Amino acid sequence: MVDYAPPDMALLVTKTPYKAYALAAQAFYPHEITPPPAISPHAFIDPSAEIGEGCVIEAGAVIGPQAVIGARCRIGANATISHALIGDAVRIYPGVRIGQDGFGFAIDPAGHVKVPQLGRVVIGDHVEIGANSCIDRGAGPDTVIGPGTWIDNLVQIGHNVQIGRGCVIVAQAGVAGSTVLEDYAVLAAQAGVAGHLRVGQGARIGAQSGVMRDVPAGSEMLGSPAVPVKEFMRQVTALARLVKRK
Repeated sequence: MVDYAPPDMALLVTKTPYKAYALAAQAFYPHEITPPPAISPHAFIDPSAEIGEGCVIEAGAVIGPQAVIGARCRIGANATISHALIGDAVRIYPGVRIGQDGFGFAIDPAGHVKVPQLGRVVIGDHVEIGANSCIDRGAGPDTVIGPGTWIDNLVQIGHNVQIGRGCVIVAQAGVAGSTVLEDYAVLAAQAGVAGHLRVGQGARIGAQSGVMRDVPAGSEMLGSPAVPVKEFMRQVTALARLVKRK
């Protein structure tokens, strides 16, 4: 389209226009301005607490025991964090819950028996966690969120889950305990992944899919139970033809 532009126009030519737009928009409209260093008179800070350089902790947030938070992090209003090791430049949005007990218990007719949750949540650098998402601490091994992973609002991550780098998990998705998401995997909105599974590197799981078995690297899955996208489309077409015949 360069040849069609007016001769006096300044052009930004790129093979990744959406990314270029994002960077330009960030330059003109900074996402948020970091407030000057200050501590509210209403804040309670334990004498043993150390706050990383450049961190912002918004109103009502609670950082509990055994939590370590890196530099340049932003903790949203009313978020709660405990039993967590958090890297640098992590953005935690309002209402996020990190480090609460995982859903671990032994089923017994006389009454379920709680299994103590002894692990942590380990979060890499440059992770974003959307509002009201929940990440459970590990039962023994840690729950891990890899560097550069972005998690949308209202996402549930169960105990012992291992998420690689650069993954994307969209709103209302859920990952059950001890499942592994390899690097750059994508879960679309309301996708659910059963426990003790492995979703391979770069795999993409469509919206509202239910994953009940391991997913090979690079696969695109859809449906419940989730199957390869082409197979799902054939199923939909076959069902439509069946209904039409009736």
